[in-house]
Amino acid sequence: MAMFGSLGVSYSGMDVYRTWIDATADNVANVSTVRRTSEEAYRAKYVVASAVPGTTGVGRGARVAGVELGDAEGTLAYDPRHPLADEQGMVRYPAMSLSDQMTNLIIAQRAYQSNVTVFERARDAYQRALEIGK
Repeated sequence: MAMFGSLGVSYSGMDVYRTWIDATADNVANVSTVRRTSEEAYRAKYVVASAVPGTTGVGRGARVAGVELGDAEGTLAYDPRHPLADEQGMVRYPAMSLSDQMTNLIIAQRAYQSNVTVFERARDAYQRALEIGK
């Protein structure tokens, strides 16, 4: 397996960034979610990644170590016409911005694509090496 380690490393990176893309997509979909003031706001999801250590001091990739949730307080906004508004006309929005989430999405997409490129190049190199023996 050590011979094809670069495939495993890049695949683990793709797995981490796919999870990050999914979490960020959930955040984008809920950036305008309104809740009653008596409820928690939608809590943004943030993926926590960690390295997978190897036995010889060289890492074997990355993994999702967990998902942290953002602020449950959110932000209060005055919107007395909203059906979820309380007696004072307040509603609760998530404490996140669309621009931050879109930036995170672009970063995750580019990192995912970089891992795909590494995977494809390593695969092609291994295929060419196998053809030498024919």
